[in-house]
Amino acid sequence: MATDALARWWASAEPRLWLLDEAGPRALASAAMTEPLRHAARLTGRKLRIEAVDLEGAQRDLGGVCQDAAAFPVLLADARSVEPNAAQIEQLCARLSAAPLLAAVGAAAIWLARGGLFDGRRVALPWDAHWEADQLADRAILAPNLYEAATERMSCCGGAATLDFSLHLVARLCGPETEAQVKEALFVDRVREPGERQRVALQARFGGLQPKLTQAVALMEANLEEPLTADDIAGVVGISRRQLERLFKQYLNSVPSRYYLELRLQRARKLLLETSHSIVQVGLMCGFSSGSHFSTAYGALFGVTPREERQRKLVSASS
Repeated sequence: MATDALARWWASAEPRLWLLDEAGPRALASAAMTEPLRHAARLTGRKLRIEAVDLEGAQRDLGGVCQDAAAFPVLLADARSVEPNAAQIEQLCARLSAAPLLAAVGAAAIWLARGGLFDGRRVALPWDAHWEADQLADRAILAPNLYEAATERMSCCGGAATLDFSLHLVARLCGPETEAQVKEALFVDRVREPGERQRVALQARFGGLQPKLTQAVALMEANLEEPLTADDIAGVVGISRRQLERLFKQYLNSVPSRYYLELRLQRARKLLLETSHSIVQVGLMCGFSSGSHFSTAYGALFGVTPREERQRKLVSASS
């Protein structure tokens, strides 16, 4: 179900999707953000107005946009975008603080996190912004997920995940039938959920700089059915448990036990959605000997129980 602000925006006589698009019109994120909503508007008879401006245009228009309940400001930027200076970020965030609804995609999520708009909130940053973690961790809750869309301040890591984010909004605003039609029009087979991690190999993220961390995560991924202890992992890779914890905190903004648990739950979700194994079997295959522990941990990460996840899959398949 859509949040109140999101629902009000879509219910406006002429909803405006207002883009501060520093990624550029040819960037993947730009089309991925707009096309699903454009298709949904056409299918449901909405008169959606899409506007795109650059940083200079934003400075001119943003005050009025944030006072307009029919406007949904979305900031898009990628690693190639020219980053605003500190004064520009401060001004952007001061104006956006009044917006009832907003989203930041790609590098723009870093800008708004720096400016305090995600203080105390979860924010999905691009994986290559891990070096920002120490600066931002005391303010925002840094999520390794593809996108965060549970509140009126949304974020997405960008790139291809922007398409999942936009289709997720379509489903919330218009329901599964319209979402299915939009997916068909865009040749999309599956929409990745908010809780799914950014699947980037650690080797690609850190090169050869952190081989111990890469080895530790590889061990976890190879031992999902019978999880190892943190001491076991540290011993195999040749470091102390404290050193292992320090690596996970510094580079993954997590602790080994939490990261391992989420790997197992991500695997469980894939099995629930893509196989016919029973829920009990899935739990055992992912290292959960207790059904109640599996259900509780799964619900805490994804917001639904394994049984509800399987039911959603069946409903989606039948529709």
